[in-house]
Amino acid sequence: MCNKKKVLLFIDWFLPGTKSGGPVRSYANMIDHFKEEVDFFVITRDTDYCETVAYTDVESNLWNQLQSNLSVYYLSSDNLNKSSMLRLIGEHKYDVILINGIYSYYFSILPLILVRKTEAKVIVSARGMLNPQAFTSGAIKKKIFLQLIKFIGAYKNVIFHATNVIEKEHIRRLVTSKPIVVAPNLPRVLSNSLQVIEKESGIIRICSFARISPEKGTKYILNYLFKLKTDFQVELDLFGTVYNEEYWTECKNIISELRDNIVVRYLGDIDGSQVPSEIKKYHFLTLTSEGENFGHAILEALAVGRPVILSDQTPWRNLTSQKVGWDIPLSDEEAFVSAIEQAAAMGQEEYALWSKSAFEYAKAFCENPELLEANRRLFE
Repeated sequence: MCNKKKVLLFIDWFLPGTKSGGPVRSYANMIDHFKEEVDFFVITRDTDYCETVAYTDVESNLWNQLQSNLSVYYLSSDNLNKSSMLRLIGEHKYDVILINGIYSYYFSILPLILVRKTEAKVIVSARGMLNPQAFTSGAIKKKIFLQLIKFIGAYKNVIFHATNVIEKEHIRRLVTSKPIVVAPNLPRVLSNSLQVIEKESGIIRICSFARISPEKGTKYILNYLFKLKTDFQVELDLFGTVYNEEYWTECKNIISELRDNIVVRYLGDIDGSQVPSEIKKYHFLTLTSEGENFGHAILEALAVGRPVILSDQTPWRNLTSQKVGWDIPLSDEEAFVSAIEQAAAMGQEEYALWSKSAFEYAKAFCENPELLEANRRLFE
């Protein structure tokens, strides 16, 4: 395709298929969907999330051509500075500059300052960092920072990107009264086939893909399991990085007190590319998050026909009436316990119906042409 757009993306961590979180998955999906329309240039660190050792399968301080429309520059820690950033910004004439997040000095704040005089369209993607739950820690520092950066006019010529209308209102309240582009995250290119897993009444296998931390709410699901009123056979496997050791100790204390019919295993992290195939091994996915901007694992579960048991703090709502899952306030312990027991009690026929509903729900979401068009507007 002639006249492809050139987009520069600043992001802290970016190696598709690794344990890096939601934003990496979001941009990887975007890059796949727009391979005929946009060439992406990504500037990032040469280490993965929470790691200090450089990637071994890419070259640091060079452009790496990872896909036909994707070049990534992995900066080593000793080259992470203003001069390197300026040089890289000047290497191409970009149509759009995307800045992921709000608070990272090298990949949010510094780029915001360095591109102020560029002719490119500058977009800041908040990625949930201005949502209320993001202020449960470091609230005072974050609010002072936002006041300061507004005062110096750093957001003066910037367009903000929200992934849903709720996030749009959070952005408007905290940083800008200017128009905000709403473009939901794009899904992974998904399978068109459904494989319904065997389901016996009274037995349930559940998975969770989220870092172990207070904001992801791991303790909530463990406490709900502790309160189950029946002796259903329940297995819960937890995938994700232990982000908070003290919190994980509290989780393990709850796990140690669960009855013998409830088994909880921590299985660590897996590559993002393996998530859909891993989810297929389970009956349900759960995420009791205190706030989720999108939740790629939720959509990937639905897309392989696995219903979900969620908090009501994600964009995925009103699920039960569609036989897709549950979205429940975290404070409603009784409703969560009831949902788990209802899911566990399902036999093959009822589960197959819910599985098919989940698959069709995800298919309708992924094939919505307005979803792609909303993201295309980011590059216009």
